[in-house]
Amino acid sequence: MSRVLVVEDEPAIAELLALNLRHNNFDVELAYNADEALSAVDKVLPDLVLLDWMLPGQSGLQLAKRWRAQARTKELPIIMLTARAEEADLVVGLDAGADDYLSKPFSTNELLARVRSVLRRRAPEALNQAVRLGDLLLDPSTHRVNSGLCELKLGPTEFKLLHFLMTHAERVHSRAQLLDRVWGDHVFIEERTVDVHIKRLREALSPGGCAAMLETVRGAGYRLTAGVATAAS
Repeated sequence: MSRVLVVEDEPAIAELLALNLRHNNFDVELAYNADEALSAVDKVLPDLVLLDWMLPGQSGLQLAKRWRAQARTKELPIIMLTARAEEADLVVGLDAGADDYLSKPFSTNELLARVRSVLRRRAPEALNQAVRLGDLLLDPSTHRVNSGLCELKLGPTEFKLLHFLMTHAERVHSRAQLLDRVWGDHVFIEERTVDVHIKRLREALSPGGCAAMLETVRGAGYRLTAGVATAAS
């Protein structure tokens, strides 16, 4: 489930956007100003931001430029939402770092199509980008995982599981969600299979002193913790 941060200062519009996104299986968080948006992104990096141009205090344009200037958020997918419809405004928005630009008013279908399009375009980059979480460094291009100077040995499934958990740090994932996102919804295996691979992943993380990062959340699922995953420099 992709996580979308909606940054919109008008509560009615924000709630409508959230309702439509949730109805289409997106995990949604709301922020009503730049400070709330910065705080949300600092805690957990979303998969995409819907960013209103006109915000109280710091504008959406300034916020986009700020995120693009930082290593952790420079690849963060951003769709600007605005009442400005002139070509010059479109150019300014895209130059600020927006991946796409949606002029108000817009239909729900157009919004969803733009969101899915940006997520698809960004997916190959995210899959190949090295990720760091605490002492862990995972590099998909070399298929290596390191903790400090210690290289950890993971099987193919454990590697995919760790990659997903690192790129969705601090979030709790149920067994069903992990099966869907790591194994794929076309694969029919029992949920307890996840427990077996979680156990193997913990064992693989132990030599690097990272086993405790993988937490079991009673009655909910699993979570990888120790700060927020960021793109490796």
